[in-house]
Amino acid sequence: MASLRDRANALFQTACTAADPGIALSRALTDTPLPRPDKGGAYRIVSIGKAAVPMAEAMIAKVQGQAFSALVVTNYENARDVAGAVVMASGHPVPDENGAKAALAVEAMLADTTSADRVIALISGGGSALLPAPVEGVSLADKAATSRLLLGAGVDISQLNLVRQALSRLKGGGLLRAAHPAPVTGYILSDVIGDDLRVIASGLTVAPVGSRAEARALLQGKGLWADLPASVQAALERDRDETPLPPAQNVLIGSNRKSLEAMQSEAGADAMIVSDRLEGDVADAAAEIFAAAKSAGDRACLIFGGETTVRLQGTGLGGRNQELALRVAMGMPDLGRPWVFLSGGTDGRDGPTDAAGGVVDAGTASRIIAAGGDPSALLANNDSHRALSLAGDLLVSGATGTNVADVQVLLLGPLH
Repeated sequence: MASLRDRANALFQTACTAADPGIALSRALTDTPLPRPDKGGAYRIVSIGKAAVPMAEAMIAKVQGQAFSALVVTNYENARDVAGAVVMASGHPVPDENGAKAALAVEAMLADTTSADRVIALISGGGSALLPAPVEGVSLADKAATSRLLLGAGVDISQLNLVRQALSRLKGGGLLRAAHPAPVTGYILSDVIGDDLRVIASGLTVAPVGSRAEARALLQGKGLWADLPASVQAALERDRDETPLPPAQNVLIGSNRKSLEAMQSEAGADAMIVSDRLEGDVADAAAEIFAAAKSAGDRACLIFGGETTVRLQGTGLGGRNQELALRVAMGMPDLGRPWVFLSGGTDGRDGPTDAAGGVVDAGTASRIIAAGGDPSALLANNDSHRALSLAGDLLVSGATGTNVADVQVLLLGPLH
């Protein structure tokens, strides 16, 4: 069984390496020439997200010898000094005051650009929380409370970003307005299934997902409107700037699908990508995994990718990958063969925990019970972190410096 676990962990690392942001950006810069500033202009590099540091380093190496300034905004775990850049760290997944300060710094950097400058926006997952810029009248606390309300209701990432954009000065193309009249080129590492650029980091360099009227309709339809802070209700009832956005060139440099393909290549001929859209509630995702396991036949490696959601009903600690792993451990049918299942966030962090996810097998539930826990009660309380900790089944990788959503792998041993 240990060899299956080792292989699962190795394939997770393969997925993260395939999404290495520095390599992906360097490859993109080789394929697509970098626009140059006009005479008297300079590069203004803004790097935002969990992969902001290595993306900034790759870009700064590319523009060495030319006039540039650079500002990096990333999460605390991934922050480190970058030669030639100012680095600011802020909160994720819950926005904090340092993020609000970083947003002001980005706006200040872009405020005096001219048409001769070239703004380079390096964007990766996590940018939504890391760069909060609430619209007038909405406090950071009220915006954070709104995000928590939506996450607790199990909304998907597109719905979450519809509301986030409606409450932000920079999201939904706001960065383009802030940079005008300088042309903007965005290099984007996708953490969103389907790679909708409007959703990645809430679409800093593209048009918004929808209107404020659509955001209101979503919240009312979910029965959440009455629970919103009054300032948020007022902001969503105001008209927004509907003038056309300045144009931008956006280049996608990496994605979840590319990481799944790397895992498949590494695993060999008996590996299959079952789904690159494992989405929706974790209970439904677990059922999809069970069905694939029962029909695996001679396949020994089933690969999934996506981003599930969790409906919070308890007070426990965990994340979507940990809860999915726990559900698989508790519900996997008898396959007549050993198995190991891994679910992990490629950024190395799952929810507000120190884990990336979980690695479970047929003995997980028994180990939880032997350690004094009740797996069913822990699951009902959304306490997957404690459950997997009792079993010794947490996936702890540390910050990876990238983020292309989640990957899952089910490894199957020989049939009895």
